[in-house]
Amino acid sequence: MTASKTPLLDGIREPAALRALPKSQLRQLADELRAELVDVVSVTGGHLGAGLGVVELTVALHYVFNTPDDRLVWDVGHQAYPHKILTDRRERMRTLRQGGGLSGFTKRAESVYDPFGAAHSSTSISAALGFAVARDMKGGDNNVIAVIGDGAMSAGMAYEAMNNAGALNERLIVILNDNDMSIAPPVGAMSAYLARLVSSRSYRGFRKLGKKIAHWLPRPMEKGVERAEEFARGMVTGGTLFEELGFYYVGPIDGHNLDHLIPVLENVRDTKNGPILVHVVTKKGKGYPPAEASADKYHGVTKFNVLTGEQKKSNSKAPAYQKVFGEALIAEAKKDDRIVAITAAMPSGTGVDLFAKEFPRRTFDVGIAEQHAVTFAAGLAADGMKPFCAIYSTFLQRAYDQVVHDVAIQSLPVRFAMDRAGLVGADGPTHAGSFDIAYLGALPNFVLMAAGDEVDLMNMVATAVQIDDRPSAIRYPRGEGMGLERPLIGTPLEIGKGRVLREGTSIAILSYGTRLSEAMAAADKLAGYGLSATVADARFAKPLDRDLVNRLARNHEVLITVEEGAVGGFAAQVMQHLAMHGAFDKGLKIRPMILPDRFIDQDTPEKMYESAGLDAAGIVATALGALGREQEAAAARMAISG
Repeated sequence: MTASKTPLLDGIREPAALRALPKSQLRQLADELRAELVDVVSVTGGHLGAGLGVVELTVALHYVFNTPDDRLVWDVGHQAYPHKILTDRRERMRTLRQGGGLSGFTKRAESVYDPFGAAHSSTSISAALGFAVARDMKGGDNNVIAVIGDGAMSAGMAYEAMNNAGALNERLIVILNDNDMSIAPPVGAMSAYLARLVSSRSYRGFRKLGKKIAHWLPRPMEKGVERAEEFARGMVTGGTLFEELGFYYVGPIDGHNLDHLIPVLENVRDTKNGPILVHVVTKKGKGYPPAEASADKYHGVTKFNVLTGEQKKSNSKAPAYQKVFGEALIAEAKKDDRIVAITAAMPSGTGVDLFAKEFPRRTFDVGIAEQHAVTFAAGLAADGMKPFCAIYSTFLQRAYDQVVHDVAIQSLPVRFAMDRAGLVGADGPTHAGSFDIAYLGALPNFVLMAAGDEVDLMNMVATAVQIDDRPSAIRYPRGEGMGLERPLIGTPLEIGKGRVLREGTSIAILSYGTRLSEAMAAADKLAGYGLSATVADARFAKPLDRDLVNRLARNHEVLITVEEGAVGGFAAQVMQHLAMHGAFDKGLKIRPMILPDRFIDQDTPEKMYESAGLDAAGIVATALGALGREQEAAAARMAISG
């Protein structure tokens, strides 16, 4: 783009304005869009590399298709920032992933151009098929387009959807954004020509005529002609797998060449029968040298300097919990060669990447396939290995049947390490680990642990290594620990035993997880109200430390449980035990503090927990309220929060 050219992006509020441009100006628009994306994410942080890779594809899709009437469904959504800029959200982009701002993913409540919300992968084809069937049932004529990346195509759900779409022969367009698979021959002028040819109406009409003629041939000759055509087309364009699933395959084409992209998309838009897959090859981080040079193509970044690409670093000296987990697992694995690590496309997010550097042959990244990861781990455990299955709490939800059927019922010692427990900040409710305490706590014979700090996380890794007769799970949050001095290796804990950190007389605070520091702060504040507080760290939700719970209930007027989870979790275990043992008959005032019955939008973790009432101020207010000191409770929250 030269300085003499009039900027185009300033005139684009919605895709209709984009469609009014001549094709000759789309290259300039794409360049401006890429520069805007880099500038935005340098201020907000977030997902950058994937968005850079789909700039031209985004421009082409909105140019060719009549969005929002034509439904454009993005898989995962972390590549949708360019889409947001072009769909009347440019002015709000610098609020991305912040409280009250734009979501980092597609979100139905945010825009009519986001027909389906996402953040977990491999949902786009299923959702798009739903839109296509609904269109046909209502007599509509709009197009439905799903954009899915090669990583998301590693999940079984994508193939289940394609199989169903092929069987239904629905009019549906799937764009496979291939930036890593390398499943296709090199792209270039010839492949672009072939893609235009096979996607054209004339070719498809000729192919249809050929099939009609072949139908009148003897059966063996008819099948032979069909197979010859499929083989010949597969040899020059690829796509045999997708053809077998019932999709008409087009590609591969260069996803950064608008002269190649637009004619193909126009051809498939004008095709009115059957599902089509367009194979587009792109490059993550395209057009921004620091991202192109980075090993992860700047997939997820903090705020950074646009000129150098240098990312802002935390000033904290405390290690991230995933680093503590990775290092603790390495220390244990040096003593026990049966320990293996499994993750589902999140090696760096879980700390498994550290383990992989030390033990590459004992590390397995299975791709975005959580169901397979769990049953794979179960098979390893059944043959005497010690698998640690490291998956985000919110992603483990996708494999719950495997946890129940393949692990719990068989009592296999799979060790689950659940990162992102509790509220996660900028990624919002789609990534919040809100439900694992409840959904795993419902399963018999599970050992459930939650670390109160980074040292206890090390101890829980060591504990899980020792549990050979049943499954176990450790939950820990996103973010940094307390900065405690760590030993070289963890010390196994006594199963089902908590600890008391502070002794008091009137209020008992029983914490499960990393709200422990807030519980200690609340005890300090309660002293100012003349209330002596005991603070205990449960460590285990199952088996529950019944002796500790009984002692707290017996010796205090108020018992408050605190957890970073939804209803049905740790508090439910405590109250079930107390109800069965008559504690409520003795006048105990018990107050469970859990996440509220709503999804909490993105913000800083501190503000999210304040909104949830799970901070020191909330604990103090809960204690005062339990004692009937309602006015003081309200004033306490106001004073402490302020």
